[in-house]
Amino acid sequence: MNANQAAFPVRTMCRVLDVSPSGFYDWLGHVPSQRKLDDAVLLQRIRAIHAESDGTYGVPRIHAELAEQGQRVGRKRVARLMRQGGIAGFSRRRGFVVTTQRDARQRPAPELVQREFKADGPNRLWVADITYVPTWAGFIYLAIVLDACSRRVVGWCIGQTLHADLVLAALNMALQQRNASGVIHHSDQGSQYTSLEFGRRCQEMGVRASMGSVGDAYENEPRAKFRHNAMAESFFATLECELLNRRSFKSKAEARTALFTYIEGWYNPRRRHSALGYRSPAQFERVHQDNDVRMPPPSVVRGLPTVGARVASAAPPVDNPAEELIRAPSPA
Repeated sequence: MNANQAAFPVRTMCRVLDVSPSGFYDWLGHVPSQRKLDDAVLLQRIRAIHAESDGTYGVPRIHAELAEQGQRVGRKRVARLMRQGGIAGFSRRRGFVVTTQRDARQRPAPELVQREFKADGPNRLWVADITYVPTWAGFIYLAIVLDACSRRVVGWCIGQTLHADLVLAALNMALQQRNASGVIHHSDQGSQYTSLEFGRRCQEMGVRASMGSVGDAYENEPRAKFRHNAMAESFFATLECELLNRRSFKSKAEARTALFTYIEGWYNPRRRHSALGYRSPAQFERVHQDNDVRMPPPSVVRGLPTVGARVASAAPPVDNPAEELIRAPSPA
């Protein structure tokens, strides 16, 4: 009506639209309150943060992001504006995919963790596991090494077969990134982790291998495996929710690129973790450094083989997009 006042009388338009002229003039002179103007600006910031998270952030993480940007706002207000704007995070559903099989001929390492997945500093306890990633061209497999203190993925590798060289490459990347002599490496009793090659590498580098008991990892109850290695399974559930369930990969190369981008471009440096006070793993480690928590700098480990190196009785070389990162020497 306001835009067409020059063409039609106001009273005629009011009669046609069944509104009162006084109501129209009241609306015309109405000035939005400061609260509504502030809400409109805040909603735009919320939309921007939600978009930067690829649509995965819900109320808690968006609230934490706003606080870091210096925006003091209540969590309920964020929730209200997100409802009004039709903005929602991506809920996570945990999956329990067993990708490792036990080799009864190999003797497993003792369980050093005793279900206490806690560490008072980085490079004290690492947890490791393997999952699969479907593509139109077939499956690829992702092995990770996760720091129990910061939840950071310190080592990872992608391969086309479930052989020992896959977990060896992930361990080697973790050793390349961290100077972590004496660290506990906890996994299940899959044949990859009980292999002679993996055991020798742990012994050579001073890594203390630890494996969950058979009852924890291989009970018929699906949730038993989650209890056994909760942190690694939690990361895979997050990966599945935020990436794998939302995308379809036409090729293995496309999947490898997406995994690299997610881990090194999003999860480690930027994704806020509820267990870390809604800080990212990288930010959490910086806080530890600022608080004089000693954390050895990355260093090149003497004798470290390149990713994809052949080991005795191993499958073809591992296809790892982080290969150049592993091969590159540390700065002097």
